[in-house]
Amino acid sequence: MPDDQHGDGAPPSPPEPLLRMVDNLARFHREHEEFYAQAPLRQAAGLQAHSRVLKALADRWSTVGAGEPAEGLAFTGAEDLNAPGLVAETGVLFMEDGEEPTELKRLRRDLGLLADDSEQTGAWLSGAMERSWETAGSLTAHPALADLAGERHRIIADDWQAAGLLSLIARLLRRALELLARVDFSPAALRSDLAGGRTAPAYLYSASELLDRAADLLAESAALVHGNERRWRTFRARVRELLPE
Repeated sequence: MPDDQHGDGAPPSPPEPLLRMVDNLARFHREHEEFYAQAPLRQAAGLQAHSRVLKALADRWSTVGAGEPAEGLAFTGAEDLNAPGLVAETGVLFMEDGEEPTELKRLRRDLGLLADDSEQTGAWLSGAMERSWETAGSLTAHPALADLAGERHRIIADDWQAAGLLSLIARLLRRALELLARVDFSPAALRSDLAGGRTAPAYLYSASELLDRAADLLAESAALVHGNERRWRTFRARVRELLPE
């Protein structure tokens, strides 16, 4: 007499060790993706905030005339260089000490770190999806899982696409940093630029546009990963149905 698992003509269940491995994968990778459906949104918000800083400064420096430095008053705020409202919102404060604001140095440092993180995560995820693609192909040998092949491969495809976006994001951030490196943020250099060709605003506007695009792509990455939530649930539910009691 046929056993209960496929006595009605249903295809035989895959081996139990394989099912338990796949169940484990579905559980922990779903949890992993829950994080990566949220983290890029926080990063995107941070990039948008950095972009607003650059735009505010560019707006200010596009129209204001170069002021005279306040001699002997190093901690006096530079009236001409500070954008209205920006100091209170972000802490970016140009003073007559001749130095670039610490907050702008931190902004560039944060962009560099995010570029490194995005590149590393994208490379890791791309490699993981390469291996997952091969593993998913082996599951197609089991008819009982055939109707889930589409779900599993769609998960991999979306994650692979997210990996590509992360690599592109890293490129955008690094190019934005190259643009910012063209600007000397010392008060003396900025005043010289204001009195001359005003190239600093152009570099800042372009850098901010690259940050805006990187933020958009981070949001797209999060949406791709978040879209896998139902697919993981469907996939795991079927696998658990096939597991023996």
